Amino acid sequence: MPGKMPDLHVFGTQAAPAQWLVVVTGIAALAVVVPHGVWRLSRNAITIAHEGGHGLVALLTGRRLDGIRLHSDTSGLTVSRGKPTGLGMILTAAAGYTAPPLLGLGGAWLLAAHHVTLLLWLATALLVAMLVMIRNAYGVLTVVLSGAAFLLVSWLTSPDVQSVFAYAVVWFLLLGGVRPAFELQAKRRRHNSGDSDADQLARLTHVPPALWLFMFHAVSVCSLIGGGRWLLGL
Repeated sequence: MPGKMPDLHVFGTQAAPAQWLVVVTGIAALAVVVPHGVWRLSRNAITIAHEGGHGLVALLTGRRLDGIRLHSDTSGLTVSRGKPTGLGMILTAAAGYTAPPLLGLGGAWLLAAHHVTLLLWLATALLVAMLVMIRNAYGVLTVVLSGAAFLLVSWLTSPDVQSVFAYAVVWFLLLGGVRPAFELQAKRRRHNSGDSDADQLARLTHVPPALWLFMFHAVSVCSLIGGGRWLLGL
């Protein structure tokens, strides 16, 4: 009931919602990914995951993370310092488009194991950690609002509501993780500006941008298939 204290057993398990509810959450996620007008707003959440992926991998590979900016046009920028070539830079550049679907896949694995509370608190912790590195007002606003949503659901709603919310978020990451690679492909076809992640990776590795685009597509589609099977219990 509203106002109920959260389950403090973070590593405990919670019952999964009925399968029809899992399907409904997937349809709801699809409804905020496919229509262009709604996607212009919901894509901000994918940008948070995208730039967060760049930032996390930069830190894990020993680079110095200077800051992250999120913009109202759903673009973003992550600045890190370190060797301009090499494996660390390659992994950092590759982490953006792969982060949302891989986060969705990890979330689906947690939900398949019935760890709803753990997923909600991990997501909140990641958003808090990212907030420290945000360097513009719009970025602070979007991350704070996202973190507040997870925190309020975790503290103020029933386990059933938490479960539905968690499934909707994971479906959104899986489905929303597919669309950006197609948008990047269309953008390169129209403009070929040479400043995309795929182009940066091509310069770093001497592998054509088209192959990096294929990798982005493969990761997102395979994550959707695998994560969807976990969510649906197949």
